[in-house]
Amino acid sequence: MASLQQLLAEEGFERGHRQFTEGPKPMKLKDRTSTDHDSIALPIYICHDLKSFDFSKQRSDKAVSRPEYSIKSSEREGSNSKSSRIDGIGREEPAIDEVAVRAVISILGGYIGRYLKDEIFRESVREKFNSCLERRKRKEPDNGILANLELGVESIDKLVEGKGADREHRMKLLRNSIQLLSIVASLNSKKTRHSSTCGIPNSHLSAFAQLYLSIIYKLDKNDRISARHLLQVFCDSPYLSRTHLLPDLWEHFFLPHLLHLKVWYHKELELLSNLDYGEKDKRMKALGKAFNDRMDMGTTQFALYYKNWLKIGAQLPAVPSVPLPSRTSYGSLRRRSSDSYTSYSSQNKNLFRTVFGPTERRSMDLDHLNRASINAWNLQKEHKSKRNQKAELWSESKKSESFQLFACQSTPAEEFVVNGEHSRNNSRRNEDNNRNHTSELSRAHTTICSSDDLSECELAIRVIVKTWLNSHGDSAVEAELSKAPIIEGMLEVLFASNEDEILELAISMLAELVAKNESNRQIVLNFDPQLEIFIKLLRSTSLFLKASVLLYLLKPKAKQMISTEWVPLILRVLEFGDQIQTLFTVCCSAQVAAFYFLEQLVNGFDEDKNFENARAVVSHGGLALLLGRIEKGEIHERQNTASIIICCIQADEKCRSYLAENLNKASLLELIVLENYNCNRCAIALLTELLCLARRTQMMKFLDRLNNGWGGLSTMHIFLAYLQRASSEERPLVAAILLQLDLLGDPSNCSMYREEAVDALTSAMNCQTCSEKIQEKSARALLMLGGLFPSYIEEATSEKWLLKLAGFNEHSDDSFYGKDENLNEEEKATEIWQQKAAMALLKSGSKGFLAALANCMVNGTPSLARASLFTVAWMSRFLHSAVDENFLTTASSILVPPLLESSSYDRALEERTLASLSLERLTKT
Repeated sequence: MASLQQLLAEEGFERGHRQFTEGPKPMKLKDRTSTDHDSIALPIYICHDLKSFDFSKQRSDKAVSRPEYSIKSSEREGSNSKSSRIDGIGREEPAIDEVAVRAVISILGGYIGRYLKDEIFRESVREKFNSCLERRKRKEPDNGILANLELGVESIDKLVEGKGADREHRMKLLRNSIQLLSIVASLNSKKTRHSSTCGIPNSHLSAFAQLYLSIIYKLDKNDRISARHLLQVFCDSPYLSRTHLLPDLWEHFFLPHLLHLKVWYHKELELLSNLDYGEKDKRMKALGKAFNDRMDMGTTQFALYYKNWLKIGAQLPAVPSVPLPSRTSYGSLRRRSSDSYTSYSSQNKNLFRTVFGPTERRSMDLDHLNRASINAWNLQKEHKSKRNQKAELWSESKKSESFQLFACQSTPAEEFVVNGEHSRNNSRRNEDNNRNHTSELSRAHTTICSSDDLSECELAIRVIVKTWLNSHGDSAVEAELSKAPIIEGMLEVLFASNEDEILELAISMLAELVAKNESNRQIVLNFDPQLEIFIKLLRSTSLFLKASVLLYLLKPKAKQMISTEWVPLILRVLEFGDQIQTLFTVCCSAQVAAFYFLEQLVNGFDEDKNFENARAVVSHGGLALLLGRIEKGEIHERQNTASIIICCIQADEKCRSYLAENLNKASLLELIVLENYNCNRCAIALLTELLCLARRTQMMKFLDRLNNGWGGLSTMHIFLAYLQRASSEERPLVAAILLQLDLLGDPSNCSMYREEAVDALTSAMNCQTCSEKIQEKSARALLMLGGLFPSYIEEATSEKWLLKLAGFNEHSDDSFYGKDENLNEEEKATEIWQQKAAMALLKSGSKGFLAALANCMVNGTPSLARASLFTVAWMSRFLHSAVDENFLTTASSILVPPLLESSSYDRALEERTLASLSLERLTKT
């Protein structure tokens, strides 16, 4: 997201501390005096909670003459009237300063304006819009709501892309789009806001409509109304807007007002860390709900607050108060919720003061301006003494500071320039401050590289961060901070310090440096090759999400993640990392980081270590987290989830039953429907693994649930469509899945799906034209159709059952077992299934399928030849009931030669037994 400085510059504002190549124009003494005194970064109430600002000094100031265009007229007028005093009860609020309104409009307008200029941003919004509509239930009526929304969005995109060239056509499209989207936006009425349309919450549809209305008015250059519609997005659906739709805008515009909730949440999490699993899980869910509800409430209140700003001639509204949730709402172990509030202030006061500068109103006297740049090195003793006085700091800070909306009051104070004039005093002050910052950075460099005093090094971190933020990305400062000794010094502080404030500053600073330069990434990895520092940070209760983002930027490989601690640490990141983490200008999802680490842990080592880590994921409860992400995550997250679940199944087959029971089948089908090849491939692979259940009764239950379809589409139609566009390697398994779904019905009835599936499987069994990889897939497809499946450790259970049925025991050459009368329930279910499968294959595949089996027994790869022999063996039991006498003669002529060859004494004992059993049945038939 563009910075405040950039957004204001686009709207014609300039800032007092900026250096210009040309000298300032001469100014009259009256104008210069007024500018020095009155120019500010923004009116004070955009940076602070107005009630926390102390006007006592302002009231005592003498009135100052002002130029024709006053930046802060309402505040100065209030210095001589009761109307500006807000600490009394029942006193009139001052009118909102027009410059402040213009600043808010420029911020919001600059953000939504990205849709017109930035193709990447535009595609991102479209993807979120499409993902919302993809979840609709097509069978439910929508009264034209979704059609209106889609038509309105399509018209806007035509306007943005310039397809409506002439003015008359553009105006017509604008009017039509406004009418269509206004209908959808009306869904947020009291009667309908909690309802849904085609399965999509009305609040979501209304939020998207408001977003596109904002874009329309931006196109029409009506920035004030555009900004109001953009704020309404956060009123209609605060959770969707802040977590999915516009998270970057929310982080910059709303989060600073709600930081106390975030700090409170992490404190509460820390208190729950020592509880046993069951109680902890229950408390965390309640805590998470209370936190999100309060965040949503605060977001809505501040969105309405700023909407009121944008009313023409409006009075300044009261700043919303968003209290912490009550103890009873989440069952906290904390003594009183006010403790958390005190903890918040004590943890963050020094952080905000160091990074953004003191927030008290500075005198505009030149002597005071020169003293505004505080020498941080003189604060060391004060900092040490105040560590034990944290409870007292909040009462002081309430009067003078609350976190600003943007970093709009960092030292030195940033100011607007009236009529394009630049103050010489400001320029001189900035030059002095730049020299001070250079000197401080040099001393910080020396300290962090050589000092053994941890408190000195922690203070050096503060100075480094403050200098970096005030430099606004200056290349010289970046080059100085990118030196190996400084980066290594910050890493040592990360390892040694226990101050969350310092750790967060260091993590954010390193994230900035690593994101900007690949060599900085190598410096960090070379200094900590086994990532011991990051294991320590990931164990923390408050900073583990930010630490995971920094580690993700480093892109470590599996060989650096050997410790057994990694799996539980990463799973915790996955569980709680659903919100975007902001490390200065770096924004990243902690869950994206978690998926990267899990991928390394289960795929980056040799097979034994991969399986060990995958089993650890299962044993630590990771499957439940992964199942949640495959339902609710973004497309790439769901794809990664499917890939990791496959690894878990291969490592621990016992989890297959749990997954088959608890996986959302509709979500899996959705991944197959999406036009994303990698996503489709992972979903098919996962489904193939899940269908290898050991029990036929369990498999039938899974297939029944899968057959319910998705989004009004038939499951078999979904797989038929996918079969027609699948790659050659995928076709055998997709055909086997489609055929199994078809067999849920009556195999004696004709079926287009069955014909297509058998034809595709027969084609894939052509040994002369198909590669070894395709033949391996065909072998697995045949075993799937047999009803019981090969283990990754043992031989095929189906083969064991068939050998047992034939009277052969692999543990004893002369032992014989009973026949069909002793089959248990599962074996009977398998027998019924095989009978239906044999009938379908023989009737639909006819001679072609039998010829393919015969060819595979002779010319196929070892796995395909064995699978084909197994298939002939179980199918031979049902030939007499599946086909007529003429077809039996044909079947015998096709199958007997390869079976005789498989009966030779140079073949394995099991193969000879299967071949002999098949020959006996063919002869009897």
